[in-house]
Amino acid sequence: MDDIAPATPEIVVVGAGMVAHRFVESLLSRTDAAMRVTVLGDEGRHPYDRVGLSGFFSGAGPEDLELDRSVFDDDRVELVRDDRVLRLDRAAQTVTTRSRRVLRYDTLVLATGSYAARVAVDGADLPGCFVYRTLDDMQRLQEFVSRRAGMLGRPLRGTVIGGGLLGLEAAGALQGMDVDVTVVQYSDRLMSQQLDAVGASMLRRLLEARGITVRTEARTTRLDPDESGAVTALEFQDGSFLRADVVIFTVGVRPRDELARNGGLRVDPRGGVLIDDRCTTSDRNILAIGEVANYEGRCVGLVAPGYAMAEVAATGLLGGEAAFPGYDDSSKLKLSGVDVASFGDAMATTPDALDVVYADPVAGVYKKLVLSDDAQTLLGGILVGDASAYGALRPLVGARLGADPAAYLLPENGDEPARAALPDEAVVCSCANVTAGRIRSAVHEEGCRDAAAVKVCTKAGATCGSCALMVKKLVGQELVALGQTVSHALCEHFELSRAQLFDAVRVSGLSTFSSIVERFGRGRGCDICKPAIASILSVLVGSHVLDGENATLQDTNDHVMANMQKDGTYSVVPRMPGGEVTPDGLLAIGGIAKDFALYTKITGGQRIDMFGARLEQLPLIWERLVDAGFESGHAYGKSLRTVKSCVGSTWCRYGVLDSVGMAVRLELRYRGLRAPHKLKLGVSGCARECAEARGKDVGVIATETGWNMYVGGNGGFAPKHAQLLASDLDDDGLIRAIDRFFMYYIRTADRLQRTAPWLDELEGGLDTLRSVIFDDALGICRDLDEAMAQHVDRYEDEWAATLHDPEKLARFRSFVNAADTPDPSLAYVAERGQIRPATAAEKRGGVLIAGTALEVRR
Repeated sequence: MDDIAPATPEIVVVGAGMVAHRFVESLLSRTDAAMRVTVLGDEGRHPYDRVGLSGFFSGAGPEDLELDRSVFDDDRVELVRDDRVLRLDRAAQTVTTRSRRVLRYDTLVLATGSYAARVAVDGADLPGCFVYRTLDDMQRLQEFVSRRAGMLGRPLRGTVIGGGLLGLEAAGALQGMDVDVTVVQYSDRLMSQQLDAVGASMLRRLLEARGITVRTEARTTRLDPDESGAVTALEFQDGSFLRADVVIFTVGVRPRDELARNGGLRVDPRGGVLIDDRCTTSDRNILAIGEVANYEGRCVGLVAPGYAMAEVAATGLLGGEAAFPGYDDSSKLKLSGVDVASFGDAMATTPDALDVVYADPVAGVYKKLVLSDDAQTLLGGILVGDASAYGALRPLVGARLGADPAAYLLPENGDEPARAALPDEAVVCSCANVTAGRIRSAVHEEGCRDAAAVKVCTKAGATCGSCALMVKKLVGQELVALGQTVSHALCEHFELSRAQLFDAVRVSGLSTFSSIVERFGRGRGCDICKPAIASILSVLVGSHVLDGENATLQDTNDHVMANMQKDGTYSVVPRMPGGEVTPDGLLAIGGIAKDFALYTKITGGQRIDMFGARLEQLPLIWERLVDAGFESGHAYGKSLRTVKSCVGSTWCRYGVLDSVGMAVRLELRYRGLRAPHKLKLGVSGCARECAEARGKDVGVIATETGWNMYVGGNGGFAPKHAQLLASDLDDDGLIRAIDRFFMYYIRTADRLQRTAPWLDELEGGLDTLRSVIFDDALGICRDLDEAMAQHVDRYEDEWAATLHDPEKLARFRSFVNAADTPDPSLAYVAERGQIRPATAAEKRGGVLIAGTALEVRR
């Protein structure tokens, strides 16, 4: 008797989202075996990137968001769109669709995902109320905002109910459509599943600095319509209300498990199809993956666990062994200018866990690492204000750090702390479950020569992108080991390095981000390239940081031209060239600080810093400072900060040259000069070096025969002495040398690279630098001189210009509908004759609440 050929396996996938797409891709790419795969989707679209939906409001069309279409070019798979599955017959092993199509299966894969919930209150379905889930939702929202704004003849007021990751993304999308946004959160803090109280407080301040109002511990009880029937206000449990023309619900998702329930599969009472670690349901012929799957009592609305389940399911169907490792709750907020990430045991629930915390009130940064009780193993962490270490830290969860934990938290000053190499088993991309070893293999065995090729080969960085920097770093390390050239692309949107992009913009004469990315890049930009291009344009074009498109490119502090502090208020630092100030200037500052109840302190850069200014107070404070003859000190920008000096020959018996006069001259020349990183100078009047000039980017020390010029110094975590560049310079020669040094550095340095590491990486080091600056070895000295002269000629004080521009002044409001109302969450206690922010414990006792001014008693 002839052998009977085995029947071709019939695999039916219910759902056509990201997880279903990953499952089909994984299954078909790993075998040439005969099979028939049918994918049944609800939406009339090809599978698309739901994680990147907010990009729709930045200009991405539906085709830009589509996932790889080539997956469905395989003859073994059929994609059926807009045909929802209505019935599951487990006995017959069939499913029936809305079009009455009946499909038999050998294996059924449920990837039905979840749906967006709404608050169960009256009015939740009024016109103007939306969820933030599908591409159709985005299109309807955009169309409504445009139409409603036209009808009302004013910018809309929007409310996002739910302050989690998705809610904050939605708030950013509304703001991008010129909607005044308030985020309403039921709990006591934003992102309550990812952040502790301190991190959430810092996040709130970052959002408020962007003009997004936040209201916590607010329970919505009703939505009210206007005469047209559209939503117009929200009512809260405490009796208050909030005007709103558009409302977005981001209060969580619910698994779409109705097909499984009706089919008799075991389902968790709280939702989700129960699965084991092989993604098998209570029916061995049915698998469940993604957000519909309930593993160990949980359903999680993140794509990374869904991708992991897809890989496990595909491996099992191909006869392999794989097990779902459990949920990775790591997450990173995708909102330009607001850098937040959380990973591992962020809340330190592990017994005897230790916290290592770094906080920088001036920069608005909070970082926490959670460690094992011996401080050796990383358990989790929170990063707010600066999440650049996320890509390096998240793969190390559960592993020994191999370095001082503080080294991962402290700001980079050029020298990267020694860190152990990532082990091969460390997961670098949690979305695609790609390990460091897999990336190394792609470079060594599959010929990938840059991060983009590794992305195609391994899918690392293809989804949320939060691991992109780590992938790039790993690829670079392996290419160096192979003796290959390493790509220095600025980011995924620009193949050019920062130095190359600087030259490209300079030669092309382009003056906006949109025109630059259109000509030299791709996509819509990110929080890496936008601030970098803002800095480049500031040098080449010289427009105000808040003019036009420039305003959307700036970092948090530049948005309001002030440094955010830990309680969400701001510091005010007027410029005092060379540390020199008149008695009248001191009296003016004292009067302002007293009238606005500001904490005052002398800085290390010989200036006076005033802390505790609320957002709406900044223009009032600066109006008085400008009237008193002060200018912005640019303490908030990557620009010239200070020129520190001793009193020099004018007063000191040891001084040999006028250090104060030179410091004032230098500070007035370079004020407002934007650079890849902050710039600091010091001028000492003699070799006693009282100004600590050799710890600065440029240090100037007087001798009997002229000025000695030192370059490439910095303080901070990795302090470095500046190196002698030239000796015995006269005044004009010194200034000409500094002009050229700064402009050459600005043109050629990498993003966020200080002068010390830049000089270390400069081929030929000091000798090359001397030949460029003094011998014109590159023939560019005239260009460098002209560039600095142009900067000096067009300088204007940013705050003085802002005070004369009503559009710019409109940014400085704590609350959209009550511009002069202080934030009631600000609380202070008196200490040493001044105020300081109250601690959490002190807030429960007696505190001073922020008003126009505070009386301070000892």
